[in-house]
Amino acid sequence: MLTGLLAGQKFASFLTGTAQIRRRPMGRVTRPLRGMGADILGRQNGEYAPLGIRPARLRGFEYDMPVASAQVKSCVILAGLYAQGLTVIKEPGPARDHTERMLGAMGAPVHVYGNKVTSERPTAPLSPLDLVVPGDLSSAAFLLVAGAITPGSRMTVIGVGVNPTRTGIVDALCEMGANITYANERVEGGEPVADLEVTFSELHGATFGGQQIVTMIDELPVLAVAATQAKGRTVIRDAHELRVKETDRIATTVSELRKVGAKIEPTADGFIVEGPTSLIGAPVESHGDHRLAMAMAVAGLVARGTTVVYGSEVTADSFPGFEVTLQALGATLQVDA
Repeated sequence: MLTGLLAGQKFASFLTGTAQIRRRPMGRVTRPLRGMGADILGRQNGEYAPLGIRPARLRGFEYDMPVASAQVKSCVILAGLYAQGLTVIKEPGPARDHTERMLGAMGAPVHVYGNKVTSERPTAPLSPLDLVVPGDLSSAAFLLVAGAITPGSRMTVIGVGVNPTRTGIVDALCEMGANITYANERVEGGEPVADLEVTFSELHGATFGGQQIVTMIDELPVLAVAATQAKGRTVIRDAHELRVKETDRIATTVSELRKVGAKIEPTADGFIVEGPTSLIGAPVESHGDHRLAMAMAVAGLVARGTTVVYGSEVTADSFPGFEVTLQALGATLQVDA
């Protein structure tokens, strides 16, 4: 997203990050930005960070996204605010729309027409916002799964953003038989918000694919954990995007869940889980991936014996205080320095 924002500036920029960030494919944003006239340098012709961005005059551009991705879409939308002419983005399926909502609330000329999003240079300064940022459903998902699979559990997660482009994990868990209800629904800062109540329930396997995957792509590792406790077969497909996250999340989710006894098989675009399985505590690795670390901690809640998650400090990347939250909910959990 910063690449799109910086592409239209009058100053040069240099973007880099952790080793994981430098392994993530950046060509999917540098290619459309170059189509707008951006001057971007980088490893393997801009396919990987570090990236150097030089000042350039951007022009409006019509971009057909090959894969639905909120990050790529947001990148091009932001660049469009600095371009001469209209930028049109065509989505192959639904993707998260927080950027469009927030920019629209600030008065930016960003508009949505079905599967098209348009962006152009503002004629007046954008208006500041005073808003409450809702709780992240991607983070709440780990608590929801923990509550759904741990016998005797009952909890309410307060103030969660329930934007319909983000609720795939809730819909999937409910389809599997989870008891999750919405309470105190309201709108904050243009975003729908609710309190999510979850209680333990018997789950059953289900098949997920197509456009639904986009709405829960980051939650699939913990959905796999839920699937280990569900009766029957759970199939995740059309999740190619997992291959290019912080890690290859298909490979790492499968390898780490197998260590605790899960019956899980990888596929080219997802995985297949057979359940229910009595998990057994074991040493597992985070692979430097915050979502995998949290998913394995949730698996440890229902495993017999002790589960040790090495590299668990990465949970702070998206959920600072994750361990403290689990402890407050009654989990027997120890954090070693």
